[in-house]
Amino acid sequence: MKQKIIFAIQLCTLMGIWIFSIGISIWIIRLIQIANELQDAATGSLAISLVAIPVFLLGASVLTYVFVGLQRERG
Repeated sequence: MKQKIIFAIQLCTLMGIWIFSIGISIWIIRLIQIANELQDAATGSLAISLVAIPVFLLGASVLTYVFVGLQRERG
């Protein structure tokens, strides 16, 4: 029973990480679109934004890989 609760908590956390990562990516893309529509000058914040998207997705991917690896060890 305790293993199932721990698994459920881990799964919910993993889903939350992915929702957060995808939400941040969508938000950054939308901010870039708005800046383009307003003809805002490209600055360092644009470069940081473009780098942030893969960083968040990579972090979520690594955590997913670790989660799957932990489940294989148990099984």
